[in-house]
Amino acid sequence: MKKTYLGLALLFIAYQSTLAQSQPTVNEGEPVAQLEWELVPELSDEFGGRSLDEDKWINADPNGWRGRAPGLFKANTVSVKRGKLSVTTYKLDESEEVNGKEFTHAGGHIQSNNPAAVGQYFECRMKANKTFMSSTFWLINDRSKEEGCDKRVTELDIQESVGQITTDAEWAQDFNTKMNSNTHSRHVVCNEPEGIKGNKAKLPSKVYNDYHVFGAWWKSPKEIQFYMNGKHVGTVEPAADFDIPMYLKMVIETYDWNPVPEDGGMNMKKSDRTTYYDWVRTWRPVNQ
Repeated sequence: MKKTYLGLALLFIAYQSTLAQSQPTVNEGEPVAQLEWELVPELSDEFGGRSLDEDKWINADPNGWRGRAPGLFKANTVSVKRGKLSVTTYKLDESEEVNGKEFTHAGGHIQSNNPAAVGQYFECRMKANKTFMSSTFWLINDRSKEEGCDKRVTELDIQESVGQITTDAEWAQDFNTKMNSNTHSRHVVCNEPEGIKGNKAKLPSKVYNDYHVFGAWWKSPKEIQFYMNGKHVGTVEPAADFDIPMYLKMVIETYDWNPVPEDGGMNMKKSDRTTYYDWVRTWRPVNQ
């Protein structure tokens, strides 16, 4: 009898898990909830394995972006266990020189192997680290794969934050208490406009105190909707059309405007130096 109850319990848990993934994590009545969606498996991950799924993700590509000094992307910052993707920052034992720049801290850079497309909805459940380094979820195109007027940069930042604010800049003092979203158009080669258009939404507490669900609907080349914990919190029209395939990224890096604190910024327990991603899900409208 106990085995029967256990079996039923496991089936119920599996059912609940499947149900939770059946549609985007948005509140009833929100714009995204008005459509029927289907999961895009190659751009989604529940992190249920024992290591990063290399069919879906690239970890700290040594031939790609190495990081913004002093934060160097290291593959060993990344781990998958207990149903979560973890990126743990640390101070290097010895500084390293890469491309003529000195690096003193280790961060992470995870990118999707497959591109995302217009019309899709992206969301992740994450908790930020407490350090001066970032915790992010965003998309960007690969201009090396484009031609003609598309050989430009489009970037969609769904969430960017830091745990410890070390700068005195007034504009950055809420960077650990908000959903900080942006759209960037830069390095254009034709007549497309350049510029940054963004959105901010207040969180109930510091970004590292709890998990939050951050999402964005790439509704059209001219419209991006941002969502936080199931609520639509803002809409942006990018400076230029966002009509180029982009790749998902989870990056923990250093910002030049938020310098390393005098104590090195890593004098805390491992869990406080870690950004946790519970899951990443990408959706497309049914029949798209």
